[in-house]
Amino acid sequence: MAACEMKADGRILRRIVVAALVLAALVTPGARAWAEAFTTKARNAILMDAESGKVFFEKKADDLIPPASMSKIVTLLLVYDLIRKGKLSKDDEFEISTNAWRRGGAPSGGSTMFAKPGERIRLGTLLTAVASISANDAAIAIAEGIAGSEEAYAEMLNRFARRIGLTKSHFVNATGLPDPKHRMTARELAEAARYLIRNFPEFYKLYSVREFEWNGIKQRNRNPLLGRYPGADGVKTGYTRAAGYSLVASAKRDGRRLIAVITGLKSRRARAEEARKILDWGFRRFRPVRLFKAGEEVTRVRVWGGMRDFMPLVAEEEVMVRLTDDERKQARLQARVKTPLVAPVRAGQRVGTLEVRVGAKVVARFPLRTADAVAEDASMWGRALDTVKAWVFGG
Repeated sequence: MAACEMKADGRILRRIVVAALVLAALVTPGARAWAEAFTTKARNAILMDAESGKVFFEKKADDLIPPASMSKIVTLLLVYDLIRKGKLSKDDEFEISTNAWRRGGAPSGGSTMFAKPGERIRLGTLLTAVASISANDAAIAIAEGIAGSEEAYAEMLNRFARRIGLTKSHFVNATGLPDPKHRMTARELAEAARYLIRNFPEFYKLYSVREFEWNGIKQRNRNPLLGRYPGADGVKTGYTRAAGYSLVASAKRDGRRLIAVITGLKSRRARAEEARKILDWGFRRFRPVRLFKAGEEVTRVRVWGGMRDFMPLVAEEEVMVRLTDDERKQARLQARVKTPLVAPVRAGQRVGTLEVRVGAKVVARFPLRTADAVAEDASMWGRALDTVKAWVFGG
């Protein structure tokens, strides 16, 4: 995918430039500084932009702490990676061992899907149970099914964590149950969530599943923000006596997604309040800017071998982005389009992305679609001419 060349259509190029200037101009001279004081009762905390990785707030974010069930984010990341590589399938069945039942099931008194010993359950179902209700029995069954034992799976997790850039995290189990050597940092919890959101969007949907039922027992997702905080759709709660009430939270508004990690709260209520507080503070730092309406033409690209030379590309959705005042000064737009487009081209075909960039980092992306169809030029001379043009001018 290449950056779209705007030379072919000066009107659209000017539209992009004007939009970028609007971004830069909408800075209120008297706006409060980004560094406005923020405090939290959380023992450890971090607020991060999901797209760029920019950190807006942190408190003891690099301390090694007991992550409790939040470490299951990494437990499942490894599974998603194996599925994508074709080494596992969501239809594979895993057995609930006596060990998984005893340590993570009903007898344990912890988070469980209430599976029975000897049950064989689809991997897809186990993934949903872990993501939505933090089922320890499901997590152990997955670990045993993949690696033979939970200990062996923990070693796989440690190697995987290093591969994706989690340099401080150390895992000794698949659940996050208390162990003095099982540790992560708030920053690496946020980075793990960011990796999940960016690389496995199809699996990220599991974290917003509201209810899960197994063996006639229905349970609600433990995330206190789902359905109660605008834009919240993940990620993972955690609690042990040492970890306190903790949460990795994510919410998206107007093309901008934030990830927050808070740990060490004294109650569920305090966890919910601090999560709302840090996300509210983060979203207040941004002001929305509307750039294109849904269906509005954003740019045009060259079509080869077609009955017309250029194809309008339109915004699939409203292009609205939230930026801080400082970001507006540096913001610019760039259309990235899969080139060359070769006729026939379908109407409504997703062919590119409009990026909002701040410096070198992308802070928001919006899909671009073809406005209408372009039929193939059936004439020999038309095809020959386009071949020559493509050879001379490139795609």
